[in-house]
Parts: sequence; structure tokens; C-alpha cells
Amino acid sequence: MIVVTGAAGFIGSCLLSQLNKIGRKDIVIVDDFSNEIKNKNLANKQFMAKVERFSLFDWLKENHKNIDFIFHIGARTDTTEFDYQIFEQLNINYSKQIWQFCADKQTPLVYASSAATYGIGEQGYDDDESKIHLLKPLNPYGESKNEFDKWVLAQKQTPPRWYGLKFFNVYGPNEYHKGRMASVIFHAFNQISQTKSMKLFRSHHPDYKDGEQLRDFIYVKDVVSVCLFFLENAVSSGIYNLGTGKARTFLDLARNTFKALKVEENINFVDTPLDIRDKYQYFTQANMSKLQKAGYTKPFYSLEEGISDYVQNYLSANQYF
Repeated sequence: MIVVTGAAGFIGSCLLSQLNKIGRKDIVIVDDFSNEIKNKNLANKQFMAKVERFSLFDWLKENHKNIDFIFHIGARTDTTEFDYQIFEQLNINYSKQIWQFCADKQTPLVYASSAATYGIGEQGYDDDESKIHLLKPLNPYGESKNEFDKWVLAQKQTPPRWYGLKFFNVYGPNEYHKGRMASVIFHAFNQISQTKSMKLFRSHHPDYKDGEQLRDFIYVKDVVSVCLFFLENAVSSGIYNLGTGKARTFLDLARNTFKALKVEENINFVDTPLDIRDKYQYFTQANMSKLQKAGYTKPFYSLEEGISDYVQNYLSANQYF
């Protein structure tokens, strides 16, 4: 039996779908199921039980003998939330309880970390565990993810194998519920569909021209493919980057969204909101050599391929993965 936390969310629901596609239906899904828009991500998916987020640990006590893997994808991911206590409860303490269960019962674990841990990238973007204590995240969300990574590395009792995945800029189907925190591609699709134009953040950094801020954008189908790699392969435990290894500009993103929609390009620039301006990452690019050395050799979707698939097969058709 596989447990997936955050299963009604963006990445978790895509993972659930992919598990179904490889024949796994012995899945227990965990989330806060009070958001009806988010729950649409679960339509037509197969699972054997549904557990409310804060009932999980009681449920685990009763069912631990049947569990062979846990994907802990659930987290508070709002980078504009500045109340650290919210992140401490959900991203640190809750995650510690899952880790301790997996260590006690010797259950393999994949958990979601984040590229937000890298801050502005003073230490680079290498998933080198010896540098994790040096990282300076830019917001409480990133701090919470980094604090958990540091705590994990200090543990003597561990699951038999465990993997912390530093998700970079993930985009793709099943993010309809995310509002402001949805991917830029999701917002680009909606803006272009409604106004035939697209607004991008102006650069407030002298080294970057408007629209040439760079991010490592990764399609959610690649993210779940890597998750299944760790389910199926007993490779070395540790913290792994999960991006494409290729930074692309927001102009590239916008232009490919116009192209996928067959709309003439019309891009305008607006000031970055003050509440995130001093916390803004101008460049991210995952060093993917660690995952490649572990044996993951499948090519990643290019930005062009990912946007085309997402826009034409999901957003335009209002479909779920």
C-alpha cells in the first residue's frame, strides 16, 4: 500500500494519476478535503482509502503493517505568507512525524523539498548536502523547507531509503485551484485568452533586462516520473534537485504560450509587487548531475514541449491529468 499526502493538490493528484497508470490502486490519499475546487483533481482516480490530514497519524498506528511506501507531497506552499508558525506546523512538525513513523517502521519515504531553499543562489544550485546549512532562503516557506532538510540530515535513525526532492518551478495540469500561487504559464494562458495580451514583471535588477529573469521550469509529468523512479529503484538516499537543468526566460515562457494559443504576441511589463520584490529570485537552474548519476536518464520535456502539451491538451480543453 502506498500513502500519498497532498493527494488532492497539484503535484499529489498528478502523482496519483500516474500511479494508477502503472497499475497501482492500493493507494491511501491524505489531504484537507474541504476545498471543492481542489477535490476536482481526484475525479476518475482510483484509491482505496481517504484520510483527513490531521487524522493521518492515528490511521498509521492502525495500518502500519500494510504500508510499503510514503510520498509526502503535502505542504503549505504559499511564498507570500509570512507567518512562520503556519509553516512550522505543516512543513516542519508534521513532516517530522512522518519521518519518525517511516524510521520506526522502516518504510521508504519521498518528501517534497523546494528550490526556494536556495534563496538568490549565493551558494549555487547544487544539491550538495554539505552546503545546506549555508543556504539563505528568501521567505518563510523556503526557510521551513530548508529547516526540515537540515533536521533530516542530522537524524541518526532514518527510513531504509529516503529522498528529499527540491522541486524547481513546476507547472502543468491540476493547478486550477492554486490562485495567485499557480504557475506563470497558467496565468499567461488566462491573460492571453481573455485580453490577447500578457503582462510580465519588470526587472528591478541591473543585471537582467525586462522579461529576461531566468527560472528552471519543469513540467509536472517529469516530476511524477522522477517520483516513480525513486519508488521503483533503491538508489542512494539523500536530497536531490528536481528541475530540468536548463534555465529559461519569462519571455520564452510567454512567447511559447502565445504560440500554443495561436495568438499574436503582445507582451507588456508591470512593476513587481512590493510585497515580493525584495524576495524575488532572478535566476534558478538545477544541477541535475546527482539524479543522473543515480540512474535517471529519461529526457525532460523542453519548455516548448511542456507548454504545448499543457495549453492544448489540458487548459484549452479544461481537462485534468
